[in-house]
Order: sequence, then C-alpha cells, then structure tokens
Amino acid sequence: MKRTFPLRRFLMAFAVFGALALPLEAQGFFSRLTWAAEGSVLFFPEDNGMHSDPMPVLPSPGVAVSYPLPGPMHLELTLDLYFTHYGYDFDLDRAVPYAIENRSSFVLGSVLGLQAMALFDIGSRIDVRAYGGFAADLRIVLLAEDLNSSDFTGVPQSDPQIQTDAVRDYFWSSGRWLLPVIGGGMDFDLNSKLKLGLDLRVWFPLYKVWTAENLPAVEGWRFGIGARITFRRNSAVQAVDAP
Repeated sequence: MKRTFPLRRFLMAFAVFGALALPLEAQGFFSRLTWAAEGSVLFFPEDNGMHSDPMPVLPSPGVAVSYPLPGPMHLELTLDLYFTHYGYDFDLDRAVPYAIENRSSFVLGSVLGLQAMALFDIGSRIDVRAYGGFAADLRIVLLAEDLNSSDFTGVPQSDPQIQTDAVRDYFWSSGRWLLPVIGGGMDFDLNSKLKLGLDLRVWFPLYKVWTAENLPAVEGWRFGIGARITFRRNSAVQAVDAP
C-alpha cells in the first residue's frame, strides 16, 4: 500500500506559520517586506544507468519575499519554477528523467519554500545570508507535447498516457514533494535600492527516511546555484553586524 503524506496539512501549516509572523498593522507589515528576483540553475543527480537519460540541468526563474524578525532573523518565502521531461521505468518502479526525444511526461515544477534566514553585515557593502526550512515541489504532470497517436500503444513500458499516470502517482505519493532545504548566499550593494546576490542551495530527499525503496544514494537530492536581485524598500530590511 502506498503511503500518503498530508499535503493539505503542510500547506495549512505554511499559512499558520506565516500568519503568526504578521504584525497587527497590515500597512506596517507590507512596508517592511523585501522582494527579490532570482535566476538559478538546478541539478537533479541521477544514478539509473541505462534506465534513464542524463541528469537534468535546468534553468529556474524565481522570486523571494522576506520579512524581518528580531535580531538577524528573517522569515523568507520563495518560489522557484522549472520544467523537464520524465518517464516511468517499471523495472526500477520509479519515475526517471527522459530527454526530450524520449519524452512521455512533461513536468512543470513549482518549488514553494518557507525558511528562517539569518542576515549579517560583514562590510560596508556586503551582507551574508544563511537559511534553512522546508519546501514543497508542487509538480504538475502532463502528457508530453507533440506526441503521435501511434505512440499510445497500451504497453506500459512505452505508452505515454500510462507513463504519465505512473509518474504523477509516484511524485505525489509518500511525501516525495516534501524537500527540506538549506542554503547560503552573499549580497553586494549596487545602490540604495538594489543588491546583487549569489545563492547556493541544497534540497534533501526526506521521503527516503520512511519509504522502503532501494534507491541510489544520490536519488532525490537537488542542488542549485543562482543569482538574485534584491529590491530594497526604504531600507526596511537591515543586516545585523556580524560579531
């Protein structure tokens, strides 16, 4: 029997956690938000041998918004988007990445993260960030584009509809959408309104703790490197001087 993980409860916890951080004055809250635009390259390591195509290396646009808490701490909400192609290997009994020429399923991922971030000023124009929290990869799994009617053979190993249904079931069962994340970054002041930053992030396959799958060590891990532009708003969010 496949185990299910309570996505609804997770999203409710997201909302409750965020609500607890809101001040009573909504206007004061919004005036203290800091926004950032991000661009990353995501690496999804795989060790499936001849059962899949090479490791996906994916461009990923994103946004982030943070709210200051006492001291150096901030609450940050992030959203990163990506898309790629997958298929289902019935010998391995799991979804595996496919190159576009072997496509069965089109996967649009939206990685929603909520994390605690510490921000420190280490120089007159340089801040460093360290953060950790939880993310949910809310994947939309669709049939791949530009398929032919002859592709729908009814054979599980090749039929794209059967493959897509299996990929969707796999990604949305056993909490495979839940990905704790840690990371760090550095921001450089461009002017009084903009900062240019670098980011490194690692997402953990927590689901491997409770599933009984015999998976390669690298399966489910994710790594990201990227840049961000932070839009400073009335100098609302200030870094704390490092000790």
